[in-house]
Amino acid sequence: MSKIDLDSPGAPSSPAALTPQQRAQRRKRHVLLGRAGVFLLIIGGWQLAAMLGWLDPFFFGSPKGIVLRLWDWVVHGTAYGSIWLQIGVTLEESLMGFAVGVLGGILFGVLLGEIPYLADVFGPYIKIVNALPRIVLGSIFVMWLGLGMSSKVVLAAVLVFFVVFFNAFQGVRSVDRNLVANARILGASRFDVVLHVVFPSAMTWIIASLHVALGFSIIGAIVGEFLGAQKGLGLVIATAQNTFDANGVFGAMLIIGAIALSAEVLMSIIEKRLLSWQPPSAAESNMPGV
Repeated sequence: MSKIDLDSPGAPSSPAALTPQQRAQRRKRHVLLGRAGVFLLIIGGWQLAAMLGWLDPFFFGSPKGIVLRLWDWVVHGTAYGSIWLQIGVTLEESLMGFAVGVLGGILFGVLLGEIPYLADVFGPYIKIVNALPRIVLGSIFVMWLGLGMSSKVVLAAVLVFFVVFFNAFQGVRSVDRNLVANARILGASRFDVVLHVVFPSAMTWIIASLHVALGFSIIGAIVGEFLGAQKGLGLVIATAQNTFDANGVFGAMLIIGAIALSAEVLMSIIEKRLLSWQPPSAAESNMPGV
């Protein structure tokens, strides 16, 4: 029996013989194939079950029906105008709520994290408000601010605020106090310490919270529109639900999912830019290949 020359071009390459770049590319291909397989399995099984009568398309919809509904929205629009208008309204509400919630969460998180007295005073009230069901807050905001954009922006901002606040607060509390003491010894004022030591050290916590906060901003806008609105994807979903249009509900959900996925990709790019000064973690540098 002839032996296989491991150095020959035709010899099979073992995972251990691959370079880190080759292992990363191989793993990426396997991940993409796995995602495509799961997608085809779910969509194909759903369509097959609808065609064979295992699922009632009236209540569960079907992939084909969803595509037709989306195409109808693109061509003829929704009952409240163009589908692009509904998407634009929801995006505007989400981004405005995201911006307000992030700024408020960072400001109060750093402030209460640096001043224990304020944390002790306001801590119970923050926990009480955070424990309230969001749909109740949404109903209150609709009563106070009406069916316009303001109530949706405020609800999205509230959802974002608590996510960012608790991460910023914990990030400030986790700062190495030796760095703070060294900065104070060198003559830095308290504002300089917060700006140049505390805030950069807590940036990892804050950036990590933005991924969740971005999704919460979209949820806040959708929930607010669902409770009462004049335009938006949440109103489209509520109308489809009231008319037993399952394909319309799933179609709007598909649009929301595409928006959330695109926003997540954009946030990952921003995160890499903001945290480019950090060395790669051990988990990232030693990620095993498939």
